[in-house]
Amino acid sequence: MVRIIAFVGAPASGKTEAADVAREEGIPVVVMGDVIREELHRRGLPLSDENAGRVASELRAREGMDAIARRCIPKIKRALRYSDVVVIDGIRGIAEVEALKREFGGDFLLVCIDAPLEIRYERILKRGRGDDALSIEEFMRREARENAWGMREAMRNADIVVRNNCSLEEFRRRIKEIIDLNV
Repeated sequence: MVRIIAFVGAPASGKTEAADVAREEGIPVVVMGDVIREELHRRGLPLSDENAGRVASELRAREGMDAIARRCIPKIKRALRYSDVVVIDGIRGIAEVEALKREFGGDFLLVCIDAPLEIRYERILKRGRGDDALSIEEFMRREARENAWGMREAMRNADIVVRNNCSLEEFRRRIKEIIDLNV
């Protein structure tokens, strides 16, 4: 039985939607982006893609490429006190995967959510989060920034790949099946 299911994927690939499926199954979710949003709040900075990217890069430069994962580990351990399984939403790099594997060993399952750029950009325009007000060029720069953190390498090292170029219902069914098979 897996204790940690982590979702990795490019921006707007469906990681949060996958995490929502887990929540509906009663599984706690640790959102790695919350670490960045908490840091923005602590610094009194508004949520924007530019601010989030800058702070995330600063934390990684100062504390190591696994900084966000290491800040999430105590949250994950707290959630494991109350649940046999925890989902992690938002792996952004291979160093984070390695840190989590060191901490949780064979209890860690990495699931890559993959979707074409055009579909992801359409989704980002619809979801309207504060850090999503982006042109296609800005969106591509955001993805390049995350690739510089080792995101593509993390995606290539996934245990399971889910293609998210189908209907929302079909995608949610696929995620539920993965969860059901691994918990």
